[in-house]
Amino acid sequence: MITTALKEKIVQAIAENRQNYRYDTHHAKSLGINGAQYNRVMKGERDGVLSDAKWISIARKLQVQLRDEAPWVTVETETFQYIYSQLTACQTRSLSAILCDRAGIGKTHTAKVYVSKNKNAVYIDCSQVKTKQKLIRKIAQEFGITYTGRYAEVYEDLVYYLKQLENPLVILDEAGDLEYHAFLELKSLWNATEYACGWYMMGADGLQAKIDRNKGIKKVGYAEIFDRYGSKYSRVSPPSDKEAIEAFLLSQIAQVSQANGSTISPSQMYANTAGSLRKVRTEIEKQRLQQLNNGK
Repeated sequence: MITTALKEKIVQAIAENRQNYRYDTHHAKSLGINGAQYNRVMKGERDGVLSDAKWISIARKLQVQLRDEAPWVTVETETFQYIYSQLTACQTRSLSAILCDRAGIGKTHTAKVYVSKNKNAVYIDCSQVKTKQKLIRKIAQEFGITYTGRYAEVYEDLVYYLKQLENPLVILDEAGDLEYHAFLELKSLWNATEYACGWYMMGADGLQAKIDRNKGIKKVGYAEIFDRYGSKYSRVSPPSDKEAIEAFLLSQIAQVSQANGSTISPSQMYANTAGSLRKVRTEIEKQRLQQLNNGK
């Protein structure tokens, strides 16, 4: 059961997120609700408007903490600063780029923070929308336009809308999970929105391997995608030097741990997590829960 207090937190997050959309109707569609439901919630109605499942879905999308706990503190690590500056350049200048780097260094978190703070920027987890149709419909939904109905119309509406927006940006995370025809559709969409939309593709080292492998066998589309996304792979972490990689990861772990009140030393945290900030967050959340339970 979603409590009234939690609903208030979610509505507050909705209100803050509203600034990233031109119209209420677009914002409502991005949240997966209709305009009437949106208006009722924003006018103060809480009960009988949305199901608990929908409240939870919106909370997840807007990263609202369901438990009453200390908020997570975002740290401007080297990864954060590098990716944020690249995203800014891609959006303001309608550029495209590819970032391929090791897992767990903060790529996804940075992208989500960027989208929460910048109008007309959307984040897409490609691992959840691997096919052509699911991908394009998801991009349309995130921008708040109609994403159901005939696919051809959804595609054309999306192209038209992107060309009307001021500096739109599409961030494609976990892009290596996309099926072949989804990659081809990205090329088509890039062609249709050239100089009007920024694109940023992210993934772990497997994304680079996938693109290079398919370019090597001259599979249609991959060389063109690589060319359109800047003809190079960006990277934050050191590529191969073991000591340099460890120093890089330890530095980020120390920053994140300190900002979020962890009492575990950076070296121990590194041993526990192998340097993954995703696992660092899990360790800190476990520590917080234990401290809460001990305080009862």
